[in-house]
Amino acid sequence: MSPHVTILKAGSTHPDIAEHHGDFEDWVEAGLGISQSSVQVVDLQQHGVPEDRNTDAVVITGAHEMVTDGQPWVRSAAEWICRAVSENMPILGICYGHQLLAHSLGGRVDYHPEGREVGTVSVKVLPEASRDPLFGVLPPVFEAHCSHAQSVLELPEGAIRLAMSDFEPMQAFRVGSCAWGVQFHPEFTGPVMVRYIEKQRDSLVEQNMDADQLIRDVRESPASAVLERFAAIAGTGRSSDDASRVGSSAWQESDQVVERE
Repeated sequence: MSPHVTILKAGSTHPDIAEHHGDFEDWVEAGLGISQSSVQVVDLQQHGVPEDRNTDAVVITGAHEMVTDGQPWVRSAAEWICRAVSENMPILGICYGHQLLAHSLGGRVDYHPEGREVGTVSVKVLPEASRDPLFGVLPPVFEAHCSHAQSVLELPEGAIRLAMSDFEPMQAFRVGSCAWGVQFHPEFTGPVMVRYIEKQRDSLVEQNMDADQLIRDVRESPASAVLERFAAIAGTGRSSDDASRVGSSAWQESDQVVERE
């Protein structure tokens, strides 16, 4: 049986991207690989946090807003997230969601001192991740899609850093037994990454970044397997060994896609 997963929608993609490719919650749902009837989407900006936490797991999406903008719903979301973490609910925060998770638990989020990280980048798994339920099955280095200006500058107390890139030292962390933040976008496809680079062309020029080269460097990312692995951890009814095979299988299939390009 599929787990019941709540997607906390923190924001929306650009309207023209949504028209052709869908929105953040659509990409997350596709990556989880579970039945649509098992997914509940809650729009934080429109409706705030759900009244209860009667769900098997939570995914917090990206957003174009900044955590430091101080939107009125962020405080209640932070309180909800803290309670969910204390109850050992599996949580996966993506980009903005990664930053919101850290902020909620006492970490520090702000603009990255060196600017934006955009495009398909190499993410390095740290030794601390070797026994991590989500990252332990991943190869030492993998390609992932990124698009962010703010970062987690200081982790919450007790959090374990799991991955980094040359630009971003906080690509992933875990706090507690089953709450993860990933700065990269496991839900992005190659075409979506290209559109995001195109949207940021002017700001990239200001940062002396070559948008055309970034587009040429985009390739499909095997990091999408993180979502399926998270769904397995969240409670599919499989044994832990079966869940590990799900994550490994998804990773191998994604990696083959990269090799064929």
